[in-house]
Amino acid sequence: MKIQRTDSSGKDFRDLVKLLDADLALRNGEDQAFYNQFNNIDVIKNCIVVYIDEIPAACGSFKKFENDTVEIKRMYTHPDFRKRGLATAIVKELEEWAKELNYKKAVLETSLEQNEALSVYEKSGYQRIPNYGQYTGIEKSVCYEKTL
Repeated sequence: MKIQRTDSSGKDFRDLVKLLDADLALRNGEDQAFYNQFNNIDVIKNCIVVYIDEIPAACGSFKKFENDTVEIKRMYTHPDFRKRGLATAIVKELEEWAKELNYKKAVLETSLEQNEALSVYEKSGYQRIPNYGQYTGIEKSVCYEKTL
């Protein structure tokens, strides 16, 4: 496993995000249009791609949320590489990178229907919080935070 830091202009990151968006469209149906407006990757500076034998297998990113807080975004593992701990490794690397940049906390949003994501975040020490910002009142959304 090789973890590479990049930005959202990286082809491998963009290709994995396309797969993520297709997966979310299947899972969320017409509700995905609401979420798409918050998932623009054009300006994300902190992205990670995980490679297995030189193949892009998983990705994740963060963006500034508040002065001392990042929001973890665009987490995805290709189906061929799931159940290998890649998502957990990405979360850990994103947290380390955020700490290097002097952020103190991370927040994120995921869907109640994404059991694998809920498991990764909870075992990584994230605590459920009330839905924030654009996710307030969205029944399918669940939000988490962690002090870094």
